[in-house]
Amino acid sequence: MKRWLTRAGVILVLALITIQFVPIEQTNPLVESDVAVPAELKVVLRRSCYDCHSNETRWPWYARVAPVSWLIANDVKEGRRQVNFSVWNQYGGNRKARKLKEIVDQVEQNKMPQWYYLLVHPDATQSAENKEMIIRWAKQR
Repeated sequence: MKRWLTRAGVILVLALITIQFVPIEQTNPLVESDVAVPAELKVVLRRSCYDCHSNETRWPWYARVAPVSWLIANDVKEGRRQVNFSVWNQYGGNRKARKLKEIVDQVEQNKMPQWYYLLVHPDATQSAENKEMIIRWAKQR
């Protein structure tokens, strides 16, 4: 039994080392435009949303360690696909309206920021006032 556990441990360590060589895209494309919001709201969005919903992602050290890197890169890719504040001006009227409605829905339902993001970024937690500011802005557009 002990020999089996040792072999399993060695295989696990070798697998963890090997997966570090799997390339993952962690880029920040150019910021083409930015969403025009009041300065106070901009601070809130940057702190709580921009890591996944802009081209200004802050890639922490653990985002370079597989398999965590795969999860983070996927979340950023999906977040940018859903809403990307760095290309906000490219959205047409109807598309922008749908995105604003989705922002309201996500914030009202406490789905954003996601719970696992908040575990390592507790400063991204939204106060009731900040949530209301985001919702009010999104509904006014």
